Order: sequence, then C-alpha cells, then structure tokens
Amino acid sequence: MILVTGATGNIGRSLLGELHAHGAGPVRGLTRDAARASFPAGVEAWEGDFADPAALAPALDGVRSLFLVSRLGPDADILEAAGRAGVEHVVLVSSITVLTHPHLGPARENLAVERLLEDSGMAWTVLRPTQFASNTLWWAASIRERRTVRVPYADTGLPTIHPADIAAVARVALTEPGHRGRAYALTGPERVTPRQQAAAIAAALGREVPFAETGREEAHRQLSAALGAEAADAVLDVTGGDVNDELLAVRDTVGKVTGAAARPFHRWVAENLAAFR
Repeated sequence: MILVTGATGNIGRSLLGELHAHGAGPVRGLTRDAARASFPAGVEAWEGDFADPAALAPALDGVRSLFLVSRLGPDADILEAAGRAGVEHVVLVSSITVLTHPHLGPARENLAVERLLEDSGMAWTVLRPTQFASNTLWWAASIRERRTVRVPYADTGLPTIHPADIAAVARVALTEPGHRGRAYALTGPERVTPRQQAAAIAAALGREVPFAETGREEAHRQLSAALGAEAADAVLDVTGGDVNDELLAVRDTVGKVTGAAARPFHRWVAENLAAFR
C-alpha cells in the first residue's frame, strides 16, 4: 500500500494520477475532506490532518511506502508514526534551497526534516524541487480582475518546475528499484522570468496582462502578511535578491529518472488557464 499525503495538492493530485495510470497497486490518498476529494478510480480516500499525527495511525495501517511533503505538520511526529506503523520507504519533498541557500530559515527547517528521515531507520528518497510553476497562481485574482501584476525581480529567470514533474519522479521513486538513499535536485527545462511568465499567460488568454516590476520593500509588505517577515525575506532572496549559480542551474534529473523531458512553463499555463480567466 502507498499512502499519498497532501493528495489534493498540486503534487499529490498529479501523483495519484501517475500511480493509477501505471498500475501501482493499492493506493490511499490522505485529505482533510474525503467527501470532496475526487480521486482516480481505485484510490482509497482517507480523511486525516497533518496537525494531528495520532489520527494518522489508521491511515498508515498496511502502508509500506509514504509520500510526504515536508513542513505541513509536525514532521518528527509524522515520521515516528510512520516508523511505528511499519512503513518501509518514505519519499520526501524538500527544497532545492537546502543546497542553494542553507543559511535561510526555511531551508534549515527542510534540512532538519531530511535528517530526521535519514535517522528514522526507514529507507528514504528526497526530492528537492526549485520554484513551482504553480506559484503564479498568486497572480490569478489580479489577472482575472485585469489589475496590474506587480512582481519584484521581473527579469530574473529561474528553472521553474511543473508540479507534475515532481509527481512523476515521486512515482518512479515509490514504485521502481534504485532510488532509495538518493536525493534528487529537480528543475524545469529552462529558466523563465516573471515577465516571461506573465507574457505566456497573456498569450494563452489572448489578451494583455498588465505587468509592472515592484521594489523589494513593497513585495516584502505583501508577502509578510501571508508568510511572516522571515519567510518573506527568504522568498525574495531565492526569487531574485540573492540568487547563485546553483539556484539558476537547469538540471536534467527529471528526464534521467522518468525517461520523459521536463515540461515547459507554457504547458503548465495551458493546463491551468481556467484559473486566470
């Protein structure tokens, strides 16, 4: 049995589809609201909450492989519960910032979870993706309402990754041999700037998307309201304020692991255009 946590999220939803399409065997999807979950046929919907690791014990019954996104709950407790339940292998989604910006608070937290997993006695595979293509959903309301999208570091390009590519690598790691004890840095196929992202959305919509570069101070105020000051600073550093060659590197890991090239940003736009209409 494979348990996919965060099963209705950007990665988890795609992973369930991948596992179903490849006949991965018994799969269980963990969600906060099983009644509203729309999972592929044969995937068992299980209701649970990261905030209550004790309640995860029934969801872990019979599970041998676990897909886990870090820092969505008390990871130490979740991993302890998994170990007690007899889970043999955990595929963990961490962040490329543990390599590129290990001094930042969120990166230190991700690295701490990686170490907890490595010390847990369970087999592990760690996925370290870069910026998600789906982060542009933060712009969706502005674009729908035809307000100006205001973004700092408008011309800094990162090798943005389609969440489905993270899911594809996770599926291989969960179901095929040779991936235990490995850490994979994952990127998209090319660098894409925020200005180029807005242009791709505009082209797909067939209309102009008003766009302007803003300063760090304004962006920090907006992000702090949602994320807190420290996390806002970290986001701004890794999206343009403190980039480095390691962060900017385009990697072919997705293709090497899955046998299929990483998806370009415009494909993600085409698949999610309804969010911007």
